[in-house]
Amino acid sequence: MIRKAILDDVNTIHALLQLYSKKGELLARPLSKLYDHLRDFWVFEDPKQKKVVGCCALQFCWEDLAEIRSLAVDPDFTGRGIGSTLTERAIQEAFYFKIKDLFTLTYRPIFFERFGFSTIDKNVLPIKIWADCIGCVSFPNCDEIALLKKL
Repeated sequence: MIRKAILDDVNTIHALLQLYSKKGELLARPLSKLYDHLRDFWVFEDPKQKKVVGCCALQFCWEDLAEIRSLAVDPDFTGRGIGSTLTERAIQEAFYFKIKDLFTLTYRPIFFERFGFSTIDKNVLPIKIWADCIGCVSFPNCDEIALLKKL
């Protein structure tokens, strides 16, 4: 079951992001930022266990630009289409808000290419989007791959 995140989900979202952050696969987000941006998040709840097993955020950057970020799935639940379902929901939401350009920064470009994203030069993205990167261990030598989908 996919739904918008609620306050009770924050600790689970945080734990999922921490798990992948420790592997160096995505940018960690402090609890304070998760509370600040909770309305950006979709979660996937396993109907049997009534437990959140995946999350994804759509964050607006400008009037016509948004980012898919913080996509994470519990390792015990990977390979079941949960990441794809969350990504599709974020894309649908971007369409709803009439976003023209949707981007992501990732280490798994092939995943996003399946949804029509294409690799771009990070330097074409506005400087505003780099604000969260200051806390990254790779800053300023970002090794993530930027992809863009024109909506």
